Amino acid sequence: MVDYLANTEINSQRIAAVESCFGASGQPLALPGRVLLGEGVLTKECRKKAKPRIFFLFNDILVYGSIVLSKRKYRSQHIIPLEEVTLEPLPETLQAKNRWMIKTAKKSFVVSAASNTERQEWISHIEECVRRQLLATGRQPSTEHAAPWIPDKATDICMRCTQTRFSALTRRHHCRKCGFVVCAECSRQRFLLPRLSPKPLRVCSLCYRELAAQKRQEEEEEPGVGSPGQPAYLAGAVCGASSGDDEDSDEDREGSGDGDWPSRVEFYSSGVSWSAFHS
Repeated sequence: MVDYLANTEINSQRIAAVESCFGASGQPLALPGRVLLGEGVLTKECRKKAKPRIFFLFNDILVYGSIVLSKRKYRSQHIIPLEEVTLEPLPETLQAKNRWMIKTAKKSFVVSAASNTERQEWISHIEECVRRQLLATGRQPSTEHAAPWIPDKATDICMRCTQTRFSALTRRHHCRKCGFVVCAECSRQRFLLPRLSPKPLRVCSLCYRELAAQKRQEEEEEPGVGSPGQPAYLAGAVCGASSGDDEDSDEDREGSGDGDWPSRVEFYSSGVSWSAFHS
């Protein structure tokens, strides 16, 4: 069906309609051989709350954006190459159903459908397109994925020290490596994560130590790398510096500490209730 639709007028018109809905803020979507296979509204779990988003599945990309006026105007266009996509169905909970995770090296997030049938259709169609795209490009499936951000409302205490309670004055931050919701004291450091950004990003105290140890081991295996007068393993680390896409404020207080919180909680795949993350 993909080959049949590739050069048809109806396919060109459908893609043009999507481009028109995104307007000048969106990127051109029409390319030779590109086919629009389906579209629909899914609920995307964002940092503050779950929000409806329009999704378009092409044979080589997945496009989504915010809905301004249904079927007439969209904004905040995002384009994900399908060869970078891995899907992970998520277990059902009382609070959330029909969910799955869309994982890429740069960003991972959770979406949900209106029904289990719709979820299965989305997953099967996306996975088939991913399979075809990998065959066409000769690439291997991605094995490294960005951690999804755990929603703010999932916890009212820092998920690292388990001591700091969030409030109107004590704000939440997110570790860019593990996605945990943490306090300012537990996320003072920044570390260079090239897959996510060219600038150092906020990381929690545990991830910082693990990243620094990994960097140190790599540099010991390749002597001579690093800045003069600076330990080589700290070349990618920054303390108290804000990155370009980091909206979190800059704090320079000393000290950090990890409590008894599990270091690698599989928040989404475990089916843990959000209530388990509240003190």
